[in-house]
Amino acid sequence: MDSKTRKGRARPIRAVVGWVRRRSPKVKASLSVIAGMAALVFLRFIVHDHDKLFVAAEAAHALGISILIYKLIKERNCAGLSLKTQYLTALFLAVRLYCSFVMEYDIHTVLDCATLATTLWVIYMIWFKLESSYMKEKDNFVIYYVVLPCAILAFAVHPSTTHNLIDRISWAFCVYLEAVSVLPQLRLMQNTKIVEPFTAHYVFALGISRFLSCAHWVLKVLDTRGRLLTALGRGLWPPMILLAEIVQTFILADFCYYYVKSVVGGQLVLRLPSGVV
Repeated sequence: MDSKTRKGRARPIRAVVGWVRRRSPKVKASLSVIAGMAALVFLRFIVHDHDKLFVAAEAAHALGISILIYKLIKERNCAGLSLKTQYLTALFLAVRLYCSFVMEYDIHTVLDCATLATTLWVIYMIWFKLESSYMKEKDNFVIYYVVLPCAILAFAVHPSTTHNLIDRISWAFCVYLEAVSVLPQLRLMQNTKIVEPFTAHYVFALGISRFLSCAHWVLKVLDTRGRLLTALGRGLWPPMILLAEIVQTFILADFCYYYVKSVVGGQLVLRLPSGVV
């Protein structure tokens, strides 16, 4: 395919992106909701086993980590990467693995093991091998601001199953922490305003992972006509799971918009306007 053909096909997409960019924040938010609902409807009809969406979400997360590994090996620098997001990722994965081993063991456990191992490798590379390129001053998000509230919320709102209380609180904690684990990375990008390609690919992969995970839960609730919420327990826990999935999806939605806009525009480096993420 020659360059003229590619440019011709990209022109309508650029026109749509340009039109969206000129809309007010309220209109953009409405369009995001509409696009999300359309994507859910699309997934509901093409994916018959919606449990596969959760596997796909974890696979997308693993792909994002793989992109980081490629960046660290190829470029030998970690500029633009948040070590604190890697800490939070390792923490919620470790807790989720513990819950998997004591509550249920399946394919998700295997995927989490692989993702945790690669995340720990990324932490090792940033901390010990590539420390000189780590943007410590800009990676200034205070992780206690999310860890402690997640722990308190998990203690207050957790599953009401027959499992041990510590196990149930741990399960809730990893759900809440996963929802906000990307915040340090977004803060770092907000501080720099310029995101190099590999970091942008990584965060976009996280956005896809979050959306697929959210779609999995929403579609499962629809498929069971709400019975899944009852099976998850009583009280606030069932809606809190859905809320956590929705929150982590919308946290990355704005970034994903600018990522797609950048890719369509043929820009190798993503530049974020003020106020984004």
